[in-house]
Amino acid sequence: MKKIALFPGSFDPFTNGHLDVVRRGAALFDEIIIAIGTNSSKQRHLPVEWMMSQLEILFQDEPRVSVRSYQGLTTEFARETGARYLLRGLRNTLDFEYESAIAQANRQLSPGLETVFLITSPTLAAVSSTIIREIHRFGGDVQQFVPFALPEFAK
Repeated sequence: MKKIALFPGSFDPFTNGHLDVVRRGAALFDEIIIAIGTNSSKQRHLPVEWMMSQLEILFQDEPRVSVRSYQGLTTEFARETGARYLLRGLRNTLDFEYESAIAQANRQLSPGLETVFLITSPTLAAVSSTIIREIHRFGGDVQQFVPFALPEFAK
């Protein structure tokens, strides 16, 4: 059976830390679906369509990585796509506590769905999408944190 992992997140923006998780996850799974979800508690900085197009370009030479967007429960989207694994990156203990609670809830909703955590590479652990958004909004250079240029229209 094909091992399909869903890598869900808002990816606003997709960071070098996210890229690291996808590349390392590709060694573990037959297919990875980067799933850009709608978080009802967040207002996006970058449009989903723009982010999807950038990720499709970034992974154009990796046929085992695809990009999709979704709304609703991650567990339902995993079921729809045939994913039996959720791939998540952990930067620190706070991430672990937050992600652990989500993983437990997902397990209750979908008992066959496993969450796999990858510890973020040390050089990438200090930066979050939130920090990158703030730097970008105020005109700072974010190129060292993201795998592609962020648009001027989002400042």
